Amino acid sequence: MKNILLPPQRAVLHALARQRVLLAFDFDGTLAPIVRVPEAAAMRARTRALLAEVARLYPCVVISGRARADVRKKLVGLPLRAVLGNHGMEPAPVLPAARRLTARWQAQLAAALAGVCGVRIENKGVSLAVHYRQAPERAAARRLVLAATAAVRGARLLGGKMVVNLTPAGAPNKGTAVLGLCKRLGCTSILYLGDDDNDEDAFALGDKARLLGIRVGRSRTSRAAYFVPGQPAVDQLLTELVHVRRCAGRDRLEQQAVATRSLFRNRVHGH
Repeated sequence: MKNILLPPQRAVLHALARQRVLLAFDFDGTLAPIVRVPEAAAMRARTRALLAEVARLYPCVVISGRARADVRKKLVGLPLRAVLGNHGMEPAPVLPAARRLTARWQAQLAAALAGVCGVRIENKGVSLAVHYRQAPERAAARRLVLAATAAVRGARLLGGKMVVNLTPAGAPNKGTAVLGLCKRLGCTSILYLGDDDNDEDAFALGDKARLLGIRVGRSRTSRAAYFVPGQPAVDQLLTELVHVRRCAGRDRLEQQAVATRSLFRNRVHGH
């Protein structure tokens, strides 16, 4: 992985800025810092201002593991083209069946994990998240959560930061979601920024989908080609994206001006 913010990699961003590129962002751990209580997660004021500026220059979307209604509340007022929730499942036509499935899973896991201190099961409508961040013995809690979730039939397990997510096997994911948005919005390439295991479906698309994957935090196992050093560095990336798009715009204007002057001289010379 290469640090996208270092000078040798800026050419990559400049090349993207000249394309019809879709910018896609995860929320928790990417646009917003990870917090002890997930409900309290929020963007810093500086990040929000930068994202608003970026979204005026590029088509931008957010694809979050949160329920769509939840994450949309945290993005009110931003000129985004789309907000998807539940790891790319929302909105989707398969939701009624997924709701019935996750209700059964919740009952099964509640029984299996009863009495495990600090473990919380979050039902997001069409997926579950089993949190153990507040467990006093996290390693022990993690083992119990992994054992319980592994016994759930029909679920795809997605690891995360002090959480295990369960989605219906075969359901849309962040990779399929971002491809669909790219096509719908008429874009020719994608920049995807995320920080966790559930972003790997998007990172795995790579060159096949003309996708540039950037991970928040370096990882030896990630399929993202680039990284930023940590969540605070997301502001630096947003700043750079504003800069390169404006530079690309100025370059295009200069090229048009040169072409216009050349055409004018040729016509004058022809007369």
